[in-house]
Amino acid sequence: MLLSHEGHKPTVHESAVVAPTAVLCGDVTVGAGCQIGFGAVAVAEGQPIRLGSRVIVRDNVVIRSTPRHPVNIGSDVLIGPHATFFGCTIEDEVFLATGTTVFHLATVRRRAEVRVNAVVHLRTTVPEGATVPIGWVAVGDPAVVLPPSAHERIWAIQKPLDFPGTVYGLGRTPEGEVDMCQLTRKLVEVSAKHRNDEVLDPR
Repeated sequence: MLLSHEGHKPTVHESAVVAPTAVLCGDVTVGAGCQIGFGAVAVAEGQPIRLGSRVIVRDNVVIRSTPRHPVNIGSDVLIGPHATFFGCTIEDEVFLATGTTVFHLATVRRRAEVRVNAVVHLRTTVPEGATVPIGWVAVGDPAVVLPPSAHERIWAIQKPLDFPGTVYGLGRTPEGEVDMCQLTRKLVEVSAKHRNDEVLDPR
C-alpha cells in the first residue's frame, strides 16, 4: 500500500517489487531492482527514506525516518526479517540479519555485517567490513562492540550520546530519567499528522 503523508508520495522504480501487504508512507524512494517483503513498513515522518538499487527488504522490516533524521540505504543491501531502522545510514553491500536494530544517526559502513538480533546504537559508526556478532551491541564512534551482558560498559558509552535529546529533543530530569508525559505527548503529535494520509495505491 502506498500512502501520501504531508504532501509527499512514495516513488517506486518500475523494476522494484513491493509485496501487497507492505506499506510505503510519505517521502520514500525505492530504487531499481529492490524487493520489499510482506508486512514491511517504511514511514517517512519529516525526513526522507532513500533505498538505492537492489535493496532486499525481507518480511516485517520497519524503516522510519523522523523530523530530524533521514534514512539512507545504499545499494546491494540485504535486510533480514523483523529488522528495525530509525534515522540511520546504511552504506553499500551491507548485510543486516534477522532482528537487527539500527538507531538514529548511526552509520553502518560498506560491506559490514550486523548479525542476528544485534544492535547498532545511536550516533554509532560500524567501520567498513566490520562484523557485529549475533546478539551483540555496537556503541560509539568508532564502534565498540560488546556482549549484551556488558551493560555497564555499554551504558558508560551510550549515556553521553544522549538518546532522549537526540531522538526526542528532551532532556533528562535531575534524577536522570525521561519525563514520560512529555515524551508521549510529543509522540501523539507526530502520530496525529497521519490522520490525513491518503491511500494512493491499493497494493
